[in-house]
Amino acid sequence: MAVSHDIAVSGVRPGKVLLVGEGMGLFAAGEEGPCSEVGSFSASVAGAELNVAIGLERLGQHPVYMTRIGQDPIGERILYFMRQNNLDTSLVGKDATRSTGFMMKSKVEQGDPKTYYFRKGSAASALGPADVKAIDCSGISLMHMTGILPALSESTLEASKALVELSRANQIFVSFDPNERPALWKSDRQMKQTLLSLSAKADLVLPGISEGRHLFGLDNVHDIGQAFIDNGARYAVVKDGPDGAYATDGHDGVYVPGFKVDAVVDTVGAGDGFAAGVLSALLEGRRMSEALERGCAVGAMQTQVVSDNEGLPDKSRLNDFIAGRQRAAVRQVG
Repeated sequence: MAVSHDIAVSGVRPGKVLLVGEGMGLFAAGEEGPCSEVGSFSASVAGAELNVAIGLERLGQHPVYMTRIGQDPIGERILYFMRQNNLDTSLVGKDATRSTGFMMKSKVEQGDPKTYYFRKGSAASALGPADVKAIDCSGISLMHMTGILPALSESTLEASKALVELSRANQIFVSFDPNERPALWKSDRQMKQTLLSLSAKADLVLPGISEGRHLFGLDNVHDIGQAFIDNGARYAVVKDGPDGAYATDGHDGVYVPGFKVDAVVDTVGAGDGFAAGVLSALLEGRRMSEALERGCAVGAMQTQVVSDNEGLPDKSRLNDFIAGRQRAAVRQVG
């Protein structure tokens, strides 16, 4: 592990982790070719915040996941999947008038698969501030959200703002992954303004290089991290793809190299795995360098499977992976 000036993260205490988002059905093509032509698909469950919840649970944490589903087979599959993964379903609401969203994903030999979303007007898009205000914050110490939730609808945008305010009012540590999805937003301007506003109110922000480039016009992880700090975040963790990750609190900075894998099967879900790794380590009271190492490891493991969350490990598998893998070369980021 390469460490420059490590960071002790304050404000994170053991407890439940609240996540709010859209759980979706995932149909992954069983063979290469256009989704309109392939003959078979495998069914599973996806959703950024749900992926993080699963990753956290497998690493010994206590996630609480809120979503809304339709009264349909995909919604029932999400409930079944959550129970199979020991996730609390008490905050899953059912909507009699809206359907559960789903997505289709192509299979490719190399590169990123094509993904098609069917989520407009979904049950989860009807989540609103009233749902947030009804949350019992007892025992919750950390709230993690992504930029997907506020992009789904006007009501989820207001719910996202309410989530941040609820967390701040209850001394809950706020983690935010901008997770840009331009196709979901009405305009680029609205996306930028909203993501910057939510990032400014976060204790920890977890952008990638692409978000730093789009929101600030920057390409260097050091500069991107500092830009998010100057924007208002307490800590910034910048994902540098397979090369590693950089973190800063505006004074100190630490870069940890990533893990080499033999071949990338699918990159979808890797960022969610990274977030689960980082957050689980911080909830254990570990320093930032250890959190980055764990995040990089979990993210690398998730790239080895087609499912968005099947590769998320328990602690035993994670430790074996870290012990047996080569690290990427350390980059100069200053």
